[in-house]
Amino acid sequence: MTLLIGALTIGLILSLLAVGVFISFRVFAFPDITADGSITLGAAVSAMLLVQGVDPVLATAAAFCAGTLAGMTTGTLHTRFKIHGLLSGILVMTALYSINLHVMGRSNVPLLSSTTWVTRAEHAAVSILGDAKTFNWFGWEVAARDSAALLGSFLTIVVAGAVIYAFFRTDLGTAMRATGDNEQMVRALGVSNATMITLGLGLSNGLIALSGSLLAQYQGFADVQMGIGMVVWGLASVIIGEALVGSRQLGLVITGAIMGSVLFRLLVAIALRWGLNPNDLKLITALFVFVALIVPRFVGRIGRRKVEAARA
Repeated sequence: MTLLIGALTIGLILSLLAVGVFISFRVFAFPDITADGSITLGAAVSAMLLVQGVDPVLATAAAFCAGTLAGMTTGTLHTRFKIHGLLSGILVMTALYSINLHVMGRSNVPLLSSTTWVTRAEHAAVSILGDAKTFNWFGWEVAARDSAALLGSFLTIVVAGAVIYAFFRTDLGTAMRATGDNEQMVRALGVSNATMITLGLGLSNGLIALSGSLLAQYQGFADVQMGIGMVVWGLASVIIGEALVGSRQLGLVITGAIMGSVLFRLLVAIALRWGLNPNDLKLITALFVFVALIVPRFVGRIGRRKVEAARA
C-alpha cells in the first residue's frame, strides 16, 4: 500500500509537469525541451532556500518564478533573436545545467533536516486527526507522513488546475490559446504573438519548476540529474490523458493531463513491483511513450475502416 500511495503522490506532483508540457506542446505547438532544466532549477532554488530556513511557501514560490524566467528566456531567444524553437530550448536547458550546479553548490542537496511542505502537511494532519502515527486507508495502515503528502498534493493539484483553467478563460489566456491556433489572426487583431509565446513558455516552465520544487521536498533531496528525460514523461502523460478523456475541451484536457500523469506513474510502479531493474526505468518510459503514440493511430485506423466498411 505504501508503494501505491507513493506512486499516486508522485504522479500528482508530476501532473504539474504534464500541464506545463501541455501548454508548450499543445497550446503553442512549441517543441520546448527546457523542461529538463527548469524542473531541476525549481528543485535547486527551493532546496537552497529551505536549507537556509526560508518558509516552504516562499521557497516554492521562488522556484515558480525561477522556472518562469527560464521559460521566458527560451521564448525570447525564439521570438526576438529568431532562433528555432527546438534549438532555443536546447540552449537554455544546457545553460541551466551549469546554473543549477552553481545554485546548489554541489550535485545533491539533502532536505531531511529542513522544514518542507510535506512536514507542514504532516503537522496539519496530526493536529486535525490526532497524534496517530498511522491512518487507515480502506483497511490498510498508512504512515501519517505518506497520508498527509498524498492529501496535500491532491489539494495542491486541484487548486492549481482550477487556477490554470480560470486563467485560460481570461482575455490574456484566450489570446495565448488563439496564438497557438492562428498567429496571423492574432497579429491582425493587434496582439503581439511574440509576447504571447514568451509569456506562455514562462507559465509552462513555471509550472514545471513548481513540480520540481514539490518533488524535491517530497523526496527529501534535490539532485542535478533529476530532470533528465522529464519532458518525455510530460509528453507521455499528456498523450495518455488525451486518450482517456477523448476531448479537446480545455477543462477535460487539463484533467486528462493530471489523470495521465497519475496513471503513467502507476504503470511505472507496477513495473518496478514486478521486478524491473531500476536501471531500465528510462528505457521502459520510452517504450510507454512509444506505445502511447502509436496505439491511438491504430485505433483510429480500425475505426475508419469499420466506418468505410459499413458505408460500403
